[in-house]
Amino acid sequence: MRIREALLAGPLGFGTAPLGNMYRDIPEDEALATVDAAWDAGTRFFDTAPFYGAGLAEIRLGKALSRRPRADYVLSSKVGRLILDEVEDPSGRDHGDKGDIFKHGRPNKIVPDYSADGTMKSIEDSLKRMQVDHIDFVWVHDIAQDFYGDRWLAMFETARTGAFRALSKLRDEGVIKGWGLGVNKVEPVELLLGLTEATPDATLLAGRYTLLDHELALQRLMPAAQRKKVDIVIGGPYSSGVLAGGRHFEYGAVPPAIATKVEKISALCAEYKIPIKAAALHFSLAHPASAAVIPGASKPGRILEDHSALRTRIPAEFWQALRKKGLVAAEAPLPIDR
Repeated sequence: MRIREALLAGPLGFGTAPLGNMYRDIPEDEALATVDAAWDAGTRFFDTAPFYGAGLAEIRLGKALSRRPRADYVLSSKVGRLILDEVEDPSGRDHGDKGDIFKHGRPNKIVPDYSADGTMKSIEDSLKRMQVDHIDFVWVHDIAQDFYGDRWLAMFETARTGAFRALSKLRDEGVIKGWGLGVNKVEPVELLLGLTEATPDATLLAGRYTLLDHELALQRLMPAAQRKKVDIVIGGPYSSGVLAGGRHFEYGAVPPAIATKVEKISALCAEYKIPIKAAALHFSLAHPASAAVIPGASKPGRILEDHSALRTRIPAEFWQALRKKGLVAAEAPLPIDR
């Protein structure tokens, strides 16, 4: 099933990576209040993963949603990493380009496993952590160079013969609604879309179709996804926070060139009196291949900002100026092109 056909309340979802204590130790009540705020604002699509805080995000999300009817929301999680009972020092983990973003998470050991058996075990564990009886969409997590360097192709091959087939079987049996990848890179999605035996339904692409970074995805990935009717869920629409006033880009320090571009976009937003968050969300959703967008948040107020941003009416003149100033790729679809 295409994810756009499964969504219950529009394209704005909630990415729960921050609930895994990303960057900071988030108090339990604050994390739960953030999920409650999302629900009260009308969010009915929640995305999570075992990787986020070594299961912490799933536990918190499940606890917060336990009072809600399971049929009233769409839930996605991920496979590819098993969370063990054995503990380790979180600060010593190797997360590739992502550094120690979850050093404040649980100390449980995280082990990559993209096999069929590992996929089934991961789903079973996620169901227990969230205290739910089913997951709607499952993403194969982070089989890309940013986590595994040159080993990523070997990881992808393991997933092709393991996770992909297991998830296709679960989808065909009606256990899940659909599956795809959950990655921060364009290349694995292009590789997936080129396979003949794998038939994904959607893919979560984080950080690669934003105001600050979309040129590569525009070249082949988004057109191919549109042709094959594979929906793209846009993760990280604020580019790790820099488009929402944060201090991170790609999970690290903000490069000078990016800071300059953000300043130019911010100035244009100020000129037209619109929040930069609104420009970011509307841009990410303007491509026909985009089905949903899932910004993350760890404070209730951020959730309200997201919903307000998506409701913002942006004048056509803003988009015309954005394109004229070369702040987006000339061929990037904009809301005025519909």
